[in-house]
Amino acid sequence: MTQAVIIDALRTPRGRGNAKGALSGVKPLDLLAVPLRALSDRHDLGARPVVEAVFGCVTQTGEQGANIGKLALIAAGYNDSVPGLTINRYCASGISALGLAALRAEAEDGLAIGGGVESMSRVPMGSDKGALTHDFGFQKAAGLVAIGISADAVATMEGLSRADCDAYAAQSQTRALASRDAGHFTSLVPLGDLSADETPRAGTTAEGLSALAPAFAEMGAKYGMDAAIMAHTGLREVSHIHHAGNSPAMADGASAVLLASEGAARRHGLTPRARILSMVDLSVDRVLALTGSVDAANIALARAGLSPDDIDLYEVNESFAALALHFAKHVGVGLDRLNVNGGAIALGHAMGSTGTALIGTALDELERRGGKRALIAACGAAGLASAMIIERLA
Repeated sequence: MTQAVIIDALRTPRGRGNAKGALSGVKPLDLLAVPLRALSDRHDLGARPVVEAVFGCVTQTGEQGANIGKLALIAAGYNDSVPGLTINRYCASGISALGLAALRAEAEDGLAIGGGVESMSRVPMGSDKGALTHDFGFQKAAGLVAIGISADAVATMEGLSRADCDAYAAQSQTRALASRDAGHFTSLVPLGDLSADETPRAGTTAEGLSALAPAFAEMGAKYGMDAAIMAHTGLREVSHIHHAGNSPAMADGASAVLLASEGAARRHGLTPRARILSMVDLSVDRVLALTGSVDAANIALARAGLSPDDIDLYEVNESFAALALHFAKHVGVGLDRLNVNGGAIALGHAMGSTGTALIGTALDELERRGGKRALIAACGAAGLASAMIIERLA
């Protein structure tokens, strides 16, 4: 089990992932270079060898193609000796990138970087035209459905109502705005005129959300996805309760985390902020797809020899409101410890960056509260999921 330590974690503000977003004029390459440059400036990485740098990015085409991780290292002024790798584990990519970098730091007794980037305004989700979104023959043969349909199916199976999910979404917005305004996101590096997350929406209420139309009902009926998931699960119907307001907000953003072996941290005079206690990557039922964060979290707890009550904070990607509530129920954690600063519904989901951004958010809050441990988890399409437990040191 790795005992890699976390030296620092930084991220950009999140911009809304559309043409009017504050970061829509920033190329993904330049977006990722921002936290990388800040890490280097803080910790003199130009004079210190970095053995690996791994980055998550989901839609690797166009401006996000050609190994954007390595190219961003060049743009940020890193030495040519630093290798760069870009991976895609869907929405769990950032956590996986961090885990792979941690393993390299331990194996080579050195420094490593894990990070991620996604500019959903400039490189829209699905624009790579991969089989997951564009090969309908493959989708039908594999039984795959759109992730929103999967989320609605999980809500139906769990007996979660539209009101339950809208109330959770409104809470996410309230928490995010309060935390932003109180300056809780100390891992944030300003980018141009944007010094705070653009994504939260003031004035959001459960009552207001109740007026929004379901996003996936027409798709489920038109393309046979409801029928497919009912056949898979035994459900008699799918209650379509998710919409734009209780689903993750598309966002632009990037993040980077500096890791080290304990020996490398000592040699370089770097003070660790936290250590990694356990990490998990796995895959579950590809049709329901989004339930894997529960399995990943429970395995991460078991590997660390911990119970849910030993964790002070849970930072879980809000893939959809029902999935956050599903996680809370099946891991056994109260909402008072889950996404206490809001989540992706309010703060936005820059897919490849989210996992590593959650590390910074968790660490900031542990330090603010004097807490000890946090669990970070994210699920993704086709059943993929990742989780990590960190323990504060500084």
